[in-house]
Amino acid sequence: MVRIFKHYIPKSLIVLTLLEVLVFILSIYAGVAIRLPGDAMQSLEEVYPLFPRALLFALVMVSCMTSMGLYQRHLRDGRRGMVFRLVLALTLGFFSMSVLFYLFPGLFLGRGVIGFAFVLVVIGIIITRLSYIKIVHQDTLNKRVMIIGAGKNANLIEERLKRKTDRRGFTIVGYIDLPEEDTEVEAAKVLHPDVSLLDFAVRMDVDEIVVAVTDRRKPFPVEELVDCKMSGIEVVDLLTFFERQAGRIILDILTPRWLIFSDGFRKGLARDLLKRLMDVFVSILLFVPAIPIMVLTAIAIKLDDRGPVFYKQVRVGKNWKLFQVRKFRSMGVDAEKDGAKFAEKNDIRVTRVGGFIRKTRIDELPQLLNVMMGDMSFVGPRPERPKFVEKFTQEIPYYSERHRVKPGLTGWAQIGYPYGASDKDTIEKLQFDLYYVKNYSVFLDVMILFQTAEVILWGKGAR
Repeated sequence: MVRIFKHYIPKSLIVLTLLEVLVFILSIYAGVAIRLPGDAMQSLEEVYPLFPRALLFALVMVSCMTSMGLYQRHLRDGRRGMVFRLVLALTLGFFSMSVLFYLFPGLFLGRGVIGFAFVLVVIGIIITRLSYIKIVHQDTLNKRVMIIGAGKNANLIEERLKRKTDRRGFTIVGYIDLPEEDTEVEAAKVLHPDVSLLDFAVRMDVDEIVVAVTDRRKPFPVEELVDCKMSGIEVVDLLTFFERQAGRIILDILTPRWLIFSDGFRKGLARDLLKRLMDVFVSILLFVPAIPIMVLTAIAIKLDDRGPVFYKQVRVGKNWKLFQVRKFRSMGVDAEKDGAKFAEKNDIRVTRVGGFIRKTRIDELPQLLNVMMGDMSFVGPRPERPKFVEKFTQEIPYYSERHRVKPGLTGWAQIGYPYGASDKDTIEKLQFDLYYVKNYSVFLDVMILFQTAEVILWGKGAR
């Protein structure tokens, strides 16, 4: 993993992205070379240098592929699903480039050049992706990890990181059982060193040791771990391991000590100002073209059941400040006659129009006004109702910490976990929210915004 602006990104994904950027750039050069004679290409370079336009093409295409979820760390669609996403991404990229050519004619290289470039892109990206899938799952390229402990905490790795995609980039060598700890890991995966921990780690070609001891008050090999650390073997705690590999902070093992001494949870005036400027810019950029959609939505709601168009609710914002959120009404006017509750799958309270606008997230568009006014950010934990906040704060440890930042239209939890309609779902989503609060940056916000497009297009988590 590489940490960029405090956010962990797999090295394999960085390499894949760079290779595909290279494919996009070279495809423009190849398209020009195929379509134009050498002297014409040289003249073109003198008047309109190719590289800036090729780089723009690459950035647009990578953005489209990101919005289709093709750079997710845990993409589980397989080859067929990947090809389908690629087709959609390339189609969106072609459309986006057409709009840019229309708005800025000087960028256009000719239909022939663009046609050849897209054919080469399809071939190059498919070859790159298939090679990536084949190579990325080879254990020889993975970091070899050994776990100290085989009890309850260590077993969380087996429970939470089951899939092959969850373990992309590392291989578990085994678990070292401790005498004072009850073993919960499968016996076949437990190691029994007959030499010192350092010698055993060298023998097993270990790159990293994860300390997953359930109770650190009981004896565990501190001096041997120091020996391993000083000999160049990385040593991390279980919480940091999960934060890095799963993009969330596991509540089961979270302690105040870790929160105090771990990095993150920092505030900065410059970062907050940049985030606010981005919120205002993006909300205005989206609000203007969304006006026709919102007008049609309002008409459709009125024709559907003649109730009020908008639905207003009090929500909890940053530092527990209350504000009123605005949404298009997607449920019947008497939806909460029996009290507030989460939306359920196939909820009978949802109207015909409501089902569509919830699925496509159109019901959230009026919240752009909340972003403009500063009550919300574009990216952040979803704002919750005071009744639920009070309940969850009492029942779920660290739940209140999600209110250290502004709530958002979308967030890390929304792209990492489906809609939450139970206490268990709330706990799972809180783990993603805490990761965001700890590591949030404008870079992470931009990544979340791009990936939100995939959530909307695939209808993930909507009810």
